[in-house]
Amino acid sequence: MAEHPAYPVGLRLTGRRVVVLGGGQVAQRRLPALIAAGADIRLVSPEATPSVEAMADTGEIAWERRPYTEGDLAGAWYVLIATSDAEAAEAASAEAERHRVWCVRSDDADRATAWTPATGHSEGVTVAVLTTDARHRDPRHTAAIRDAVVEGLRDGTLVAPHRRTRTAGVALVGGGPGDPDLITVRGRRLLAEADVVIADRLGPRDLLAELPPHVEVIDAAKIPYGRFMAQEAINNALIEHAKQGKAVVRLKGGDPFVFGRGMEEAQALAEAGIACTVVPGISSSVSVPGAAGIPVTHRGVAHEFTVVSGHVAPDDERSLVDWPSLAKLTGTLVILMGVDKIGKIAEALVAHGKSPDTPVALVQEGTTAAQRRVDATLATVGEVAVAQEVRPPAVIVVGEVVAVGPHGTV
Repeated sequence: MAEHPAYPVGLRLTGRRVVVLGGGQVAQRRLPALIAAGADIRLVSPEATPSVEAMADTGEIAWERRPYTEGDLAGAWYVLIATSDAEAAEAASAEAERHRVWCVRSDDADRATAWTPATGHSEGVTVAVLTTDARHRDPRHTAAIRDAVVEGLRDGTLVAPHRRTRTAGVALVGGGPGDPDLITVRGRRLLAEADVVIADRLGPRDLLAELPPHVEVIDAAKIPYGRFMAQEAINNALIEHAKQGKAVVRLKGGDPFVFGRGMEEAQALAEAGIACTVVPGISSSVSVPGAAGIPVTHRGVAHEFTVVSGHVAPDDERSLVDWPSLAKLTGTLVILMGVDKIGKIAEALVAHGKSPDTPVALVQEGTTAAQRRVDATLATVGEVAVAQEVRPPAVIVVGEVVAVGPHGTV
């Protein structure tokens, strides 16, 4: 007789008894979803993995530390058999059949009365994939289909036009250090839902080419501001478009709150009564050195790292950086926006006690196809940066970690 396909259904298990037999790796993978579903979980197993034991210790599940016995499925709505004891698995499966309890078997899917689908989640949607043809029942294939669908929902490439989700307001999205693949999943999805995108020069520009034709893309550097300061003009543009009921994304390089003036924009939006969502981004202060083979911390070399802005020189009265204190630190110093001031910064660090031989690396356009790394020391970095024509954006790393990895000998 031909095999019929499985009938897909979603179980609402809140407060309902679920029995799990076996406390090994299979149970460890399945239990979190059952816990999240609010099930009343009873684990029957002589032993369990440390992770499963932790679930019992915190009260998320009730654990009876013994083998299965007849009657353990009393009152159950659902049972997962994940024990290596073949005799116990057969007996429990038979008990489930007698009591009409849906039963999943990790040891023999063909003899189970229910199958666990490969599941994923995205913004309130659960994707569940089942392979019903026994000849092609490959968990890896099922998981790959699940992953493709979930990824499409998350990055916005799988959104039906008539069901396109959009939320009026502004999202401050950190676009990461430059590589378009390094934006967060949430940031990419909000871009796909946007009506208006106001982008910084240092944002991941390749992402803008993927936007639908109807999306209005505004270069923040080219917003006319007349009597307004540039930042005020950007704030006003965000408010104006949001008040028109549009979904607005403010796409910024790196992270919005790491020298990105994101809080100024969030404050302006709050004062105007505009809803604002902040989506953190991968900061160039860590990711760019990493892309160039430089760890900002390393065992036995640096136990801390400090990120500072170098947009004003140490002798500038506007500077808020305590350079004398930084010179005394033994860890890593990461300088953003400091290419044209690196000569004076190096002089200040040396003047306050930092060794002139301290390694320095300048990483220009990190994570992009144009990335390049220039190495120097505090004594030479000012001249090297000019001679090598290092241009912004570039991240400057000062410290012994520069000598760790493929460019170093530590």
